[in-house]
Amino acid sequence: MPELLCPAGNREALEAALHFGADAVYGGMQHYGLRAFAGNFSLPELRDAIRRTHEAGARFYVTMNIYPFDDELEGMVQAAREAADAGADAAIVSDPGAIRLLRREVPELPVHVSTQASTVNTPAAEMYRDMGCERVILAREVSLERIRKMRENLGDSIQLETFVHGASCMAYSGRCLLSAYLTGRSGNRGECAQPCRWKWAVTEEKREGEYYPVAEDERGTYLFSARDLCLMPILPELCAAGVSSLKIEGRMKTEYYVAVVTGAYRRALDLLSRDRKAFDSALPELMDELRCASHRESDTGFLLGTPETPGEAEGFHQEREYVARVLETEGNTARLLLKNRFFAGDALELMTREGVRKVTAVPFLREKTGETLDTLGIAGEVIRMALPGSRAGDILRGPVRNHRR
Repeated sequence: MPELLCPAGNREALEAALHFGADAVYGGMQHYGLRAFAGNFSLPELRDAIRRTHEAGARFYVTMNIYPFDDELEGMVQAAREAADAGADAAIVSDPGAIRLLRREVPELPVHVSTQASTVNTPAAEMYRDMGCERVILAREVSLERIRKMRENLGDSIQLETFVHGASCMAYSGRCLLSAYLTGRSGNRGECAQPCRWKWAVTEEKREGEYYPVAEDERGTYLFSARDLCLMPILPELCAAGVSSLKIEGRMKTEYYVAVVTGAYRRALDLLSRDRKAFDSALPELMDELRCASHRESDTGFLLGTPETPGEAEGFHQEREYVARVLETEGNTARLLLKNRFFAGDALELMTREGVRKVTAVPFLREKTGETLDTLGIAGEVIRMALPGSRAGDILRGPVRNHRR
């Protein structure tokens, strides 16, 4: 089975990815990555994150995929040395010049070619292989059939990685200048303001101040916004195509999102490794699970040809909300970090590495005051509640509450 590679934008997301079954994670340092506004890791934090990842039997890849200017190259090399010394398993790099420089100056650090490099054909992959790169992360525009053909052409000479889930950019391989033009924040420098997700309208030259939606809808029109990518329905075919790694997008996403999506794809891959029929039977449930995290409407992107419905990914949807995380357990009692209000008697769900099971909330102890309560709405409080069968790292969730009681 391919590696399951999950986002680790901060320590909490890292812990969620590891707990729910990631084979590898990717995260950024304070500079040189394409998510400047993710939590990212200072050097001491990076060392700790890599240590924790290796203890869990997983791998840690450091994102260094900005397009650097000349005056940034020396610092980039130094950061790569620090990442290598910290034990990083690879660096994810976009720029060919930076790749060549890092292979020469930090040869002990393997390089994975970022999707930002827009690799869509065999000769490009061969070029990166000849430069000493271990893996190429394919552009999202490469179809399933073309992945098969590239794998056939390349043999085992270089690994291929592809995105399997998450947000997609409206521009080719994410190489977009819209944010730089409109806000001065370049997506190629890790600072994208995501203007493609804004609501857009059209104007007519002689009717200043009059705005018209591109399509009639009470919520407006998201003209440029691509649908999310979800390849769960074609996961068996993707695995058979010969990719080495399946990547979940989301270094800006919450730990809850990472937990839900990682857990769903982990269970899917585990089922596939044993029995294709078991996967097919579980597919509706797995798709329902993915809808429990915040998401836009999704499709299979370019994997089966042209996306089903270009654009028009209107807003976010979520069918469950994060209630609490299990910090530790003693017998049948769990110590929980509260995230959202719930009430004794509520029908909740406990997310575990093995799957999701229903539980009923009971009165709990507020650790700060020692009082027993039926509800508490202060995020960050620690409570103790009977929760048999839970483990540290498990997550409690419940229905999304539009109106608090």
